[in-house]
Amino acid sequence: MRQIVLDTETTGLEPEEGHRVIEIGCVELIERRPTGNNYHRYLQPDREVDAGASAVHGITNEFLAGQPRFADVVEELMDYCRGAELVIHNAPFDVGFLNHELKLWRLDAPAIDTLCSVTDSLVLARRLHPGQRNSLDALCKRYGIDNAQRDLHGALLDAQILADVYLAMTGGQVSLHLGGEEHVETGLRREEVRHVAVPRGKLRVVRANADELAAHERKLAAIQKASGACVWLAEGAADAEAVAR
Repeated sequence: MRQIVLDTETTGLEPEEGHRVIEIGCVELIERRPTGNNYHRYLQPDREVDAGASAVHGITNEFLAGQPRFADVVEELMDYCRGAELVIHNAPFDVGFLNHELKLWRLDAPAIDTLCSVTDSLVLARRLHPGQRNSLDALCKRYGIDNAQRDLHGALLDAQILADVYLAMTGGQVSLHLGGEEHVETGLRREEVRHVAVPRGKLRVVRANADELAAHERKLAAIQKASGACVWLAEGAADAEAVAR
C-alpha cells in the first residue's frame, strides 16, 4: 500500500482569481511506514504572492524568482504520485489548485484525482471528532504530535506533521515517550502474528509472577506521569473500591 501525504502552498486562496501553487511537499508511506522518499519543490508562479498568504507561509516573491515553473516539474510530480493514495488535509483546496495548474500546463492533462485516489484527512477527523476543532494544529495537540517547529506553514513540514497525525488517527505508527523511553507503535503486520495451537480441553491460565506484576505497575506509572491520566490505573482504583464495598 503506497500513500503520499501531500500539502501545497499558494499565492492566495482562489485559483479562479489567478492564484498559483508555489510549493509542493509530499511524504511517502509504504505499508504505513515513512520511506524517506519524499518530494519537495518550490515553484515560480509568474505573479505576485499576496501579502496575506506570505504572512502565513513566509515565502517571498524574491525567493521564488529563481525557482522552476510548474511546467518544469509536472511530469516528475505525476510520475511520483501516479497510482498512490493521496492523503490531504482539506483535499478540495489542494486538489483544486493542482488541477488548475495541470490545465494551465495542458488543456487535455488528466486531473490529479484521476491518477490517484484521494483521502481527505479533515473529513476523517470530523467524523472521528464531531463538533471539535480539527485544524492540523488542533489535531497535533489532541494526538500529542510535536509541532513546535511550525511557526510558519510550509508544504513539506505540514506534510510531515500530517503524516504523523494521519497515522495516529488511523491507529498506527505513533511515537510514545514514556518515562524517558522512546519506542514506536506500528501495529502488527501479518507475518508478526504468531498463532498458538491450543489443545482441546480446559485452557490453562498462566498468571503473572511478582516481577512481571511489578514491571506492569512501573509501566502504568510511566503512562500516568507522561499523560496525566492513565485509564488502566483509574479502572483499577474503581475495581478496588467496588471490592471494598
